[in-house]
Amino acid sequence: MTNLPNDADDEIDLGQILATLWRGKFWIAATTAVGFAVGAYQIANTYPTFQADAMLQLESRPGGAMALPSGVAGMVNTPSHGETEIEILRSRMVLGRAIAEQNLDWRISPETMPFAATMFSRYRFPVLDAFLPATVVRPNERIVLENLVVPPDFLDTAIELVVQSETEYLLTLPDGREVPGTVGQASTVPQIGFSLTIAAIEAPAGRRFFVRQLSETNAINAMRGRVSAVERGASWRGSGIIEVRLTGQDRAETVRALNGIIHAYVRQNISRSAAEAESSLVFIREQLPVAERNLRDAEEALNAFRREQVTIDLSLETQTILGQVTRIEGELSDLQRREDELAQRFTPAHPSYRQLLDERTRLQARLDALRDQIGALPETQRQILNLSSEVELSLRIYTDLLTRAQEVEVLRASTIGSVRIIDSASPLPPRIAPRTQQILAVAMFMGLLAGVGGVLLRSWLRKGVQDASDLERFGLPVFATINYNRGADSHGMRKGDFPLIALSDPTDLTVEGLRSLRTSLHFAMLDARTPTLTLTSPHPGAGKSFLAANMAVIAAQAGQRVCLIDADMRRGQLRRYMGQVRNDAGLAEILSGQIQPANAVAQGPVEDMFFIGTGRYPPNPSELMMRSELAQLIEWASAEFDLVLFDAPPVLAVTDPVILARSTAATILIARYGVTPPGEINSAIKTFDAAGVRFAGSILNGFDPSKAQHYGRGYAYRYTYEQRQD
Repeated sequence: MTNLPNDADDEIDLGQILATLWRGKFWIAATTAVGFAVGAYQIANTYPTFQADAMLQLESRPGGAMALPSGVAGMVNTPSHGETEIEILRSRMVLGRAIAEQNLDWRISPETMPFAATMFSRYRFPVLDAFLPATVVRPNERIVLENLVVPPDFLDTAIELVVQSETEYLLTLPDGREVPGTVGQASTVPQIGFSLTIAAIEAPAGRRFFVRQLSETNAINAMRGRVSAVERGASWRGSGIIEVRLTGQDRAETVRALNGIIHAYVRQNISRSAAEAESSLVFIREQLPVAERNLRDAEEALNAFRREQVTIDLSLETQTILGQVTRIEGELSDLQRREDELAQRFTPAHPSYRQLLDERTRLQARLDALRDQIGALPETQRQILNLSSEVELSLRIYTDLLTRAQEVEVLRASTIGSVRIIDSASPLPPRIAPRTQQILAVAMFMGLLAGVGGVLLRSWLRKGVQDASDLERFGLPVFATINYNRGADSHGMRKGDFPLIALSDPTDLTVEGLRSLRTSLHFAMLDARTPTLTLTSPHPGAGKSFLAANMAVIAAQAGQRVCLIDADMRRGQLRRYMGQVRNDAGLAEILSGQIQPANAVAQGPVEDMFFIGTGRYPPNPSELMMRSELAQLIEWASAEFDLVLFDAPPVLAVTDPVILARSTAATILIARYGVTPPGEINSAIKTFDAAGVRFAGSILNGFDPSKAQHYGRGYAYRYTYEQRQD
């Protein structure tokens, strides 16, 4: 059993691939041009994107704090790491404040052409301009929005604005109501809380714009997608230099928006730095009245006791004890404040914390010893000492609060934050999108890739035999290679009779190939039992009827008596070469016994050529082929003619060719160049092998030398050798 050859087919023929691509060069060029057009369309309908940048510095501590007392300077917060500050800069707090201050949540979009996007609103087309609707906005036409306030239901919803004149317009709100307006005057609907003011109109009457206000969430998300920040230098070093970039479709608006963002960020940084000072100042102001009242109460109590006891002065010893007690209590109060600060940062096991605890223990022991000495004093002296101590302590607390309040006031006034603007926002010179060259290159490459893929896919799907060697690999001798003839190939779409190129163009290379086939068959059939030959193909469209008709003419011109029989009783078309009508009696009537073969024979277009058509198409062609009348027909034709040609239907479609092959002397398989797949040839051979018959050989039909050269097969199958005209 013959199998598909795979030794050579498994190899990749680079030359053949290149030749295939060269044959499809026009298709590849077309897809590349389409890719270029798509890229140009994309560029024309993409607004240019600009970028602005600014630079910030994160300082370790504000410069103004260097001149403050050490106790106050300790209140200044250390700035966060660069990545943390970047996230703060992109936070809703900062972006929302910048959007509200700069009105970055307002959107104005022009009316555009369907399927044309923004092309006509950005470029002027003088020829097409007259055909555009009056509502479509042209280049350099705009409106300037001064104020916009919408109710919550109108957020993210377009408000239609149609220009009526240079100073008038008409609004159509989302709820359907229409509101006329004048430039410079607010158009309001108080019932729903709507207000809109147009500062200027730079467009003719009829133009349509759409105004909308984004919700806070959508505006912040949109702005966050446009802003980017990165810490310059090695991040692990903490350079503290942050570069902020913002993209946008309007260069001036992008610069304005970025300046708004960085200034909002700096203000919040300053507010954050002064927040602790502000909190301390509020607490101190709340405690000052209490301390002042406690001081007055202590002084009044001391004065009252002195008036009662008629005691004015303390002894020197008592005054010394009082001073020591007051000093130690003040120190203990300072230690308590220091302990509160350390408790927020360290545990009691920390050396600094333990040192503070030891100091407090020592002072407390000293205070207890002084109080024991006070207990040994007379009652009057003890009372005076205690009251004087209360006055001294209250005075100290009140004085400390006043001092602390002044220090915090100075700190709050001198706070400049930990962020410094190094470079304000400025636009980068070139636009960053669309990148014309890159888009066109990618679009053309994609078009080229699609063209190459399409050509290779089409070649793979339509891969047929390419030369005689493809047939010889199946063990089929090739009797002839018949060149392609354009005139013969176009007859399938015409009505009426088909031309015989053996008569109309006898010098054509196709006819020369048929003459070569006649010679090859003559010597191949010298020892045949009968002069009968069956022509078939694996599939329809291989050109077997064309070959059979012209071969019969050429054989008759060589002096042989030839009978051409159309054995395709399903779709036979040989009658159209012979000029006969469809209902003439033919093979169907002979096999059914209705007429004798001699009564069905018709004279062909040349002498010694005769023809038997299919007759009326029968419902059971295969059954008719199996009748004894077929053998009788072959016996009669072999005695009457030198060559009998049977034009059989395709072997993979019906079983008729197998039946004919068992009765005729030889069967030839016709394959069409570039059309007949090798798999179908293999299937046809297997079909004949299963029936116990074999093909005598094959014919390669429709060979195109120009395509063969494109495939890298430069075989000169035939030369033109015409008679010289003297």
